Amino acid sequence: MSPSSNGDSPHSISGTMTATANANTVRQYPLPTRDFTIDIPSPQFIASANGVHSLKSPTGLKLGRTMNFSREGILGSAQKARNLSQSSDQRPDNVSNGMQKTSSDEGINPLKRRQTSDVGVDYPRRRATIACEVCRSRKSRCDGTKPKCKLCTELGAECIYREPGIKLDAGDKLILEHLNRIESLLQMNMGGHANGMAMSHDSPNMSNGTALSGDNLMMANGSNNFVSIIPSGGLGTWSATATNNISTMPKVHTNAALHLLQWPLIRDLVSRPYDPQILLQLEMAREPLHSLTKTPCVDLSNTNAYIEAYFERVNVWYACVNPYTWRSHYRIALSNGFREGPESCIVLLVLSLGQASLRGSISRIVPHEDPPGLQYFTAAWALLPGMMTSNSVLAAQCHLLAAAYLFYLVRPLEAWNLLCTTSTKLQLLLMSPNRVPADQRELSERIYWNALLFESDLLAELDLPHSGVVAFEENVGLPGGFEGDEQEAVGRDELWYFLAEIALRRLLNRVSQLIYSKDSMASTTSLEPVVAELDYQLTQWYESLPLPLQFPFTRNMLPDPVQTVLRLRFFACRTIIYRPYILAVLDNEQAVLDPSVRESCHKCLEASIRQLEHISAHHAGHMPYLWQGALSIVSQTLLVMGATMSPSLSSILLSLVAHRDVIDQIINNVVVEIERYSVLSPSLSLSAEIIKEAEVRRRAFLSGAALQ
Repeated sequence: MSPSSNGDSPHSISGTMTATANANTVRQYPLPTRDFTIDIPSPQFIASANGVHSLKSPTGLKLGRTMNFSREGILGSAQKARNLSQSSDQRPDNVSNGMQKTSSDEGINPLKRRQTSDVGVDYPRRRATIACEVCRSRKSRCDGTKPKCKLCTELGAECIYREPGIKLDAGDKLILEHLNRIESLLQMNMGGHANGMAMSHDSPNMSNGTALSGDNLMMANGSNNFVSIIPSGGLGTWSATATNNISTMPKVHTNAALHLLQWPLIRDLVSRPYDPQILLQLEMAREPLHSLTKTPCVDLSNTNAYIEAYFERVNVWYACVNPYTWRSHYRIALSNGFREGPESCIVLLVLSLGQASLRGSISRIVPHEDPPGLQYFTAAWALLPGMMTSNSVLAAQCHLLAAAYLFYLVRPLEAWNLLCTTSTKLQLLLMSPNRVPADQRELSERIYWNALLFESDLLAELDLPHSGVVAFEENVGLPGGFEGDEQEAVGRDELWYFLAEIALRRLLNRVSQLIYSKDSMASTTSLEPVVAELDYQLTQWYESLPLPLQFPFTRNMLPDPVQTVLRLRFFACRTIIYRPYILAVLDNEQAVLDPSVRESCHKCLEASIRQLEHISAHHAGHMPYLWQGALSIVSQTLLVMGATMSPSLSSILLSLVAHRDVIDQIINNVVVEIERYSVLSPSLSLSAEIIKEAEVRRRAFLSGAALQ
């Protein structure tokens, strides 16, 4: 069901709905037997075809890995997305979705790529009479503008038009192709010698953005007869140009919450300037967990309840514990007395997360009381040194689950340290396909995507070193269903949320690359096609969700925590897509006279209000997202505060709420909520101080303005 089918849509959000039930439990979705799609289309081919690739339902998990999860269907093509600003202004209003079959072996071999083709819908395309050389080489539409076309202007490239009347015959084209190929091989060969690597030149490029060039080299190993894909910089290295992928977090960006304190009017809400690095500095100076040095004392009397709680309430967020092999892990851990081995560590971490999930938000726990699950985590922590020196998939799983519990404890920097260890192990395993046992490939893929998701979330707020795990993104398959020897699983294998989050996180990264990186466009005019395309992709993401995950766009709280989290993430993404227009108006009130700027400001402020109007709804995502969610709340609140100080933006806000007092109440609720988080983390403590001071100064500003 699309959001427009019942009158509710991401573009016009209205309606009412009565919220029922408690949002503390995760609903087990009846899994449909039909196919469904999660599609973020590539901006380059939207105008010609909107191919949607099917995702088989995990109802057939016990029958083996027969499902085909298409990277293009879920995540879109990052390589083709580089030309998104050209296609958005020529996209047809109505594009019908076609269904494209996938071959049965793609789920087994994630390195195999499928060629996409048009679905038979042929739209008229406007072409320039003469295309420049850059557009010809990229096979992109050229608008023919001189002296520079639109694409060359955006890329900062030299725009050269071929003289009219000069036509190349087949022989000329063949010669040029050979020259280009020789030039490419020479460049790659130089890079190969510089890095001390032997290269294979006769391997064809892989499709869909996985062609290796420059920093990515193919190394053939004759003795083992396999191909290994290794970043030329070595383990743990990464650069945006090396991956050639705009769906990754940029190394330098201005998307973090505290960057708003440098904006006009908003900077007047704080008494002193804050370096955006202050949050990282506070977390680095933080005292370690003292309880981890104690001798662990583990109570195993209620393990069944905690295991059940984990698979019911926690695994839906991470999807990284196999319910079909759980009993085997538990038997091994029990035989070892929970004192050695990766199985013991995994079981203890599952127990800690399961117990934590039964207590609700950690922000509601009595201060100085041990958080739930800490005794199991302490016991698991004692086993982690043994996992540190192991490079197995299970060792990586141990570090990932430990990071998940540290996220629950609101310790983002400690979680990042464990994620880096997870990343290192994954990179060692992924360098050669035969290093991962066949029965653990599915688990390794899920651990990989978890590591990438949470590293991206941290990089959005903290200036941390990139682990380098993103370099393998194009070569890792998507989850396709767990297998196991046990006939009856201890819990359900939920994939829907996990797949949807992968797609949304990549879109969020794309927003950061195209709008907030150091190379992004500055003016609202140049941003317009990019913003329109990104918003279109966000809408497509929503419309491609399976029905159980499609949240309504009503103004009420939702009873389902998964739908609640996805809706909050949707509005967070929409806010940052349109946020530059708020900055334009804060900098110059006259900018709002442009109807497109005013409409974009309306969309941004509407998305911000939707995230803040029911502040307790954020509790649904507190297990994985409390720290990230809190900074998102602070960011949107600062945006709304600044808008109330601008006459034109204030009028837009008043069109979204019933009365000015409603905005004051929303902000007050945020201040109270963030103050509750302040005891959990020094970075959140500072955020609470900033937001509290900002509200005092905002009210003083508005009172002074009213008196004038």
